[in-house]
Parts: sequence; structure tokens; C-alpha cells
Amino acid sequence: MERKALQNVFGQFASGVTVITCRNADGEPHGATVTAFTAVSLEPRLCQVTLTRKSKACGFLHDQPFAVNIMAADQLDIAMHFAGRPATPGPRWADGPTAPVLCGAAATLSCEPWRSYDGGDHVIFIGEIVDAQASGRSPLLYYRSTFHDLGEPSVNSLWTLCADDPHSGWFDSATTFTPFHLTRTDQLA
Repeated sequence: MERKALQNVFGQFASGVTVITCRNADGEPHGATVTAFTAVSLEPRLCQVTLTRKSKACGFLHDQPFAVNIMAADQLDIAMHFAGRPATPGPRWADGPTAPVLCGAAATLSCEPWRSYDGGDHVIFIGEIVDAQASGRSPLLYYRSTFHDLGEPSVNSLWTLCADDPHSGWFDSATTFTPFHLTRTDQLA
């Protein structure tokens, strides 16, 4: 299979956009835009980020604390800044519990190093989450090599996890009902 063909298949999976932040060798804030992020465990509280071995951030993360900044929909310029297209003005930083964090993110997870694993041309970093903050802002998404916002919810999502879902709930689409006022009382006996 050709590399580009596999990349196109991977691109069919919509993901959130994160910027992984840490400190560089000089103690300065550093970040890298990453879409390979996932929750791993609630107990213990773990998450995973995967960085290409070629990135500077990959070298800074070995056995070091980091933060996962989930970009808000209006932070495309910040995501691009850390993807190699510097923006002016640059990002606004704040001190986080474990590593520098970016201001204005949809959410931030502050992590201590847990484990790292060989991931081929990437390194898989597992972090133990020591602090988690959510701003309530909508996230920035990445799909088919293009950034997107969340958009309007699907009409079917209104029924998510509801037992009354007309598509998968208590009754199927063939079920019919007779209103009480149309039933005769002698038929009920």
C-alpha cells in the first residue's frame, strides 16, 4: 500500500486538534500541533499523544510533564502556529500545573509522564492526568486534511442515549397505538 493512500484512509477519521505543550531544553515553553490524541483510562486517569520522531517536541517529552491543549474552533491560527506557520501575535501562555498551557483552549489536560512506547516512525506518550479544565468552547476539528468547526448537531443526536429514540428505543417503527378515548370500556374487561 502506498503511503499517500494510507494517509488518505487515515484522513477519513475526523479528530480534534490539540497542541501538546512542554518545556524545551532551555526551560522555555514549546508546543506541537497533534491530532493523534485519545483518552486511555479513567482509573488511573490516562491519555495518549503520538508524536513523529522527527519533531522537536518528541525529544522534549521523554520523561517530562506536558499539557494537552484541545484547540477551540477560533484557534486555527494557534494550531497553525505550532504546525510550522508562525502567527503574529503568537500564542498567549499561562503556567499550568505541570507544563505551560495555552490561553483560550476548549479544554486542557495537565499530565505527568506515565510511559512511552515505540510507535514506528512515532513515539506514543501516555500521560497521567493530574488536572483537567474545560472552557465550554466548541472544539476545532480536522478531517480530510482540512480544519472544520463542530457545526449544528445532527437531528438524530437529540435522541442519543434516550430510551424513547424512535430509531432504536422501546418501540420499533411498525408499532401502532390506539388512543384511550377510542377504546371501549367493555373491551378492557
